[in-house]
Amino acid sequence: MKIFCIGLNKTGTISLHEALETLGFRSFHWGRPETRKKVEQAIREGKPLLEYLGDDYDAYSDVQRLSVNFDVLDQQYPGSKFILTTRDVDKWIDSRRRHVERNLARKESGDYEGTFLEVDVDAWRRQFNNHQTRVTEYFKDRPDDLLVLDITAGDDYRVLCPFLGVPVPKAAFPWRHRDVSTAH
Repeated sequence: MKIFCIGLNKTGTISLHEALETLGFRSFHWGRPETRKKVEQAIREGKPLLEYLGDDYDAYSDVQRLSVNFDVLDQQYPGSKFILTTRDVDKWIDSRRRHVERNLARKESGDYEGTFLEVDVDAWRRQFNNHQTRVTEYFKDRPDDLLVLDITAGDDYRVLCPFLGVPVPKAAFPWRHRDVSTAH
């Protein structure tokens, strides 16, 4: 069984990645532009999307080319579990905006060579809503295969573990980058 976190960035993907590792899953998170290129190569060549990422992992998170191709992953990796991390769309947009601002500052100082440098609130809102709709519509009749997880609203191991069929650990859930104004 593979586990695919198909939520967009800034939806608690790092927290989920760390939670999965705590639960004993070998989890891959983000992987920089090199990972995107490997997935795109597999797409171009008509190969399974994980072809060039190796078989060392049980779970994958924050790899956009995987997240947006969740339907292909579902066909290529039968029996997999999918987790759609989500959050309030306005808070998601604000988090992305702050990320771009940090990238711009890093680029100015010579510490960033990436391309995530523009804020486009309208496009981001469409992207978020379209992705959420596509995922929930695709899995609408398969509740055992999709978990919608809102880590920012307090979803934690008590929601995650039953979906994955593993016991709830005694360890605290690894909330990362949590906005203290939303902490419970």
